[in-house]
Amino acid sequence: MGSFPFGPGDFRVEFTEEQEVFRRTVERFAEESLRPRVREVEAADSLPRDLLEAAASLGLTGVGIPQDYGGQGGGFKELALMSEEISRVLPAFATVLLVNRLFVDPLMLFGTEEQRRRYLPPIASGEAFAAHANTEPGAGSDVAGISTRAERSGSGWVINGRKMFISSADRARFFIVSARTSPPEPGRRWWGLTTFIVERDAPGLSVGRRIEVMGLMGERPHEVILENVEVPDSSVVGRVGEGFKVVVTTYDYSRILVAAQAVGIAQGALEAALSYSVQRQAFGKPIAHFEGVSFRLAEMLGEVSAARLLTYWAAGMAESRNPNFVLAASIAKYYATEVAVRVARDAITIHGGAGVDRDALVERYLRDAMITTIYEGANDVQRLTIAKSLLRALSAPGGPSIERSPRRSLSPAERYD
Repeated sequence: MGSFPFGPGDFRVEFTEEQEVFRRTVERFAEESLRPRVREVEAADSLPRDLLEAAASLGLTGVGIPQDYGGQGGGFKELALMSEEISRVLPAFATVLLVNRLFVDPLMLFGTEEQRRRYLPPIASGEAFAAHANTEPGAGSDVAGISTRAERSGSGWVINGRKMFISSADRARFFIVSARTSPPEPGRRWWGLTTFIVERDAPGLSVGRRIEVMGLMGERPHEVILENVEVPDSSVVGRVGEGFKVVVTTYDYSRILVAAQAVGIAQGALEAALSYSVQRQAFGKPIAHFEGVSFRLAEMLGEVSAARLLTYWAAGMAESRNPNFVLAASIAKYYATEVAVRVARDAITIHGGAGVDRDALVERYLRDAMITTIYEGANDVQRLTIAKSLLRALSAPGGPSIERSPRRSLSPAERYD
């Protein structure tokens, strides 16, 4: 089986000088603009508008959006770099920028040129924010299980349903909404979903209660309620009945950015633990000099480095359209987010009593890390995707003797059926 499913040539992480300049720019923004406001954000549980405007003025809201649509250009490496550097300081702020991608990617991958021309420029400029309304009270990772309905009405559709845990819903002007437009077919439970663009001022759309989740202070999800919301045919993203593909493919890309967010959280926790351990004295010397602490720091650095390599490897595969990037994205997402939890927990342990003092701003890393293990596909779903990819490749003709990664990635239906 050789190096199945990836060969040595698949593992490549390279950055240009321009990308490093971009990384330093984001790092400077995070340190100079965001870090002084972390305590304020935690206390108010709200992101100041002026910080979002500052990010827009730097072009951060347009990263990954082609210049033809008013964006800054760049690909998934730039998006991952931005996600990591901002999350190292204020993960909730990164979430706002990343949620825009859950609207942008469906349009870039499946939308019409008219849709892209209309909706992407205001997002790129920071004039408007977007949200992705898929999760429901009874359906999250099970995308095919959503119950929101869209029924034909003249030349358009009428949507009814209730969405939950929708990030940025309170500030979004545009939403991607998934709804069932026809019953599932035998053997194709995923069939019959359709994705729509719904604007904030559409009659019948309302943003409901704020959901008090444990982490990401400043960026709380909300419920979104749709009551007889009318949309035209031109609002359909992709093909009618094939919205499952739109949603799942979007997540294939976005989980790379969640992995980068987790790397940033882990890096921030590591830096906090290292700084504290060289300043805190015990028995006449810094606690970093004790093996119990120094060994823990060494392991934290090793895990953060491994998670970072996996994340940028997956980002590079996505940019190069390697057919196995989906598998790489799932590996990076589950590993990096679980590393973030472990590193955050260790940082708290190194801080001792200060680690559980909310005023010390250390325990927030663990709260934020836990969220990343759940959204954009819970980690056990990533394990399921990985296992199915391996088993299907091995059961294919010539599978047991395969030497390199399979050239065909699993379809959305194969990954979830």
